[in-house]
Order: sequence, then C-alpha cells, then structure tokens
Amino acid sequence: MHVEEHGNPRRLPALVLHGGPGSGSSPLLRSHFDPTRYRIICPDQRGAGRSTPAGSIAHNTLADLLDDLRCLRDHLQVDRWLVVGGSWGATLALLHALDQPAAVAGLLLRNVFLARASDVHDFFAETARHGGAEWRVLWDEAGRRQCPITTVLADIFAHGTWERQRDVARCWFDWEQRMSCGSAVPLGDDAALQRLVSRYRVQSHYLSHGCWLGAPTLLERCAALPAVPTLIVHGTRDALCPPQGAQALADILRGRAALQWAEGAGHDPTHPALAAAMQQALRDYATTQAFSASAP
Repeated sequence: MHVEEHGNPRRLPALVLHGGPGSGSSPLLRSHFDPTRYRIICPDQRGAGRSTPAGSIAHNTLADLLDDLRCLRDHLQVDRWLVVGGSWGATLALLHALDQPAAVAGLLLRNVFLARASDVHDFFAETARHGGAEWRVLWDEAGRRQCPITTVLADIFAHGTWERQRDVARCWFDWEQRMSCGSAVPLGDDAALQRLVSRYRVQSHYLSHGCWLGAPTLLERCAALPAVPTLIVHGTRDALCPPQGAQALADILRGRAALQWAEGAGHDPTHPALAAAMQQALRDYATTQAFSASAP
C-alpha cells in the first residue's frame, strides 16, 4: 500500500480517503488542509494509485480495505485521527468509524456515496438514455445476459481485450466527467489511459459486488456510528451522489452530525462552494476539534 504523509508530523493527524473505488490519492485531496496544523496521511487503497499491483482485484474487498486501515494506524502509531473522505472515500470513512470507533476523532464527509443499489442503478440508467452508442451496446449485452450492467463492466475489465477495456474506460470517464463537471475532460497520454483502465477495473469489481454492503445497508449500519464531531458537506446539484442521500444520512444521525449544503455545486471537489466549505471546516476543526456548521 502506497502511503504519503504531508504537513506537520506533530500536529493533528488526518486520514484522507480517496474516492472511486480505485481512483487513488492526489494533491487535490490534501489541498484544503493547512499543512502547519495537520499531519496529513494519504493512503492509496488496494489496486489504486501507486499501490501495487495496480488495478489488482485479487484479495481486494471492503473487508481488506478496513483491515489495511487498521494496519496503517498501528504502523504509524496514531491513537485517533480525523477521517476525511469524499464520495467513496466518505463511504469508507463511515465504515472505518463503525469498524474502529475508538480510532476516529471526527468525520468530515464530502458528497457522500451510500452505495445503495438504487444509486448505482440510476447512474447507469442515465447512461442508457444519454450516454451514447457505446453505452447502448453495454446495456444490450446486459439484457442478453440477464444481468446487471455492473457485471458486464466487471467482466470486461477483468477479462476483456485491451482494446475493449480502453474503449469502455474512455466512454465511462467521459460520461462521469459530464455528470460531475458538466463537460468532458481530456484524458491525456497512454499512461493516463492505462491508469484509468486500472481504476475502472477496481471500481467495476466493487460495484458488481454491491461494495459488500448488502443487508444491513450502510444507512442502517450508521445508526451505530460513534458520537464524534461529524460534518457532511454536499453539493446541491450532485448528479453522481444524489443530495437525497446526504439528507438521509443526516436524518439517521440527527443530533450527531451537521449537514452543510454547497449551493450550486455538483460532484466536482474543485467547485468554489465545495472547496470553501471544506477549507472552513478544516480550519474550524484545527482550532476547536469541532465543526461550526449547524444541522438544519
């Protein structure tokens, strides 16, 4: 597992969990922190980023990721840390708090993904309507096989030819960026495309298994979250992780978490409203070990 540390090793430890699954950490995820006030710990989850082997789905399950976080905390000799995550990173942050409640001093969750079957279905259902010819081919294949489209995607990224994996990765990335940012983003060179294929191999693997979050659902499990300072920051126009999910989580945690809306923001963490909310939350926590936003 590749792990980077930044900031001040003598200040507040913060675990930063990337999204995906499979996306890998990046300088963007730590850019909201004041490095003089935080010890910023950025792991790449199994198969993601610079962890090796890249794109591996062997021994790569939710249980493995939670075990990795336990091992990482022991290795770094961290007693308790603030856990910060966006999208799938917020999912994993919640699960880590449930798995190791004594390890978590606070939770800062951006655009939380609840891994509900309805969320995954709705995202891919939109591709059938608006995603273009490649997505219609994938949906037709799922129909012929009478299986979810996530199963088709997982099979392609696990066993398909490089050419098929490349084409589907481009198609998936383009649609994801349009949903997240409103426009397509250039992919870059062949190395970037290879990283993208690795990312979607891991992501499709998790989605095809329901992220190992069947009964009880993540929302049901969250009723047992530890009572630590918790802030949910969510874009009001997030098309990837619907705002209704953030509200549902806040309802489950009523009195134990605050929900702060980033008006006009989607899923893109660089949106000014989301970035400002995250920066303010981290400043508040560094000063008081609490969040100033109040629950609606």
